[in-house]
Amino acid sequence: MGVSGVDGRRPRTDKQRNRTHILEVAQQFFAEHGITGSMDAIAKRAGVGPGTLYRHFPNREALLAALLQARDEELELRRAAIQREETDSSAALTQWLDSLGEWVTAFDGLPEPLRAALTESTSPLAITCQGFITTTEEFLRAAQRDGGAQPWVRGRDLFLSTLATAWVRSAAMADESSPQALKTLMRSGWQTSTNGR
Repeated sequence: MGVSGVDGRRPRTDKQRNRTHILEVAQQFFAEHGITGSMDAIAKRAGVGPGTLYRHFPNREALLAALLQARDEELELRRAAIQREETDSSAALTQWLDSLGEWVTAFDGLPEPLRAALTESTSPLAITCQGFITTTEEFLRAAQRDGGAQPWVRGRDLFLSTLATAWVRSAAMADESSPQALKTLMRSGWQTSTNGR
């Protein structure tokens, strides 16, 4: 009785401590091995049983969503800064896409579950992806209104193009210049020819 307490506060503290520790271990593990690394290996490295891991994170997507939460917040801060400081709508869109590109390369292999989440409404990553597509649309619409972006371009396509560019980083045929080349190609696709930037 003395360990758990009548009101159960100690177990909740231990549960939160376990969750935080698992996230720290998973962050390091995915950084080393990419997101396809074994969930059981993460549990073993964290010193917990697989059951404990899965009680906190029922699947890989839930674990990734929790790991990306802090990065989501950083990206939201970046979005607010761009909207506050950049007056050129095309430059603002470019800066947002660059920031989004950094977010999707948090771990090797991350673009694939993010792409899959767009067609799986039950994925814990789906809400995050949809939110960033909506933000991309906002930046894009501003650039389109100002004549800096092609009228047929969609925010969803720009988001998918960003995922594709991030995926190229680990592609066997890619070299160091491939990601930047794709970013330039993508920009030349959405940007109007009258925009000088």
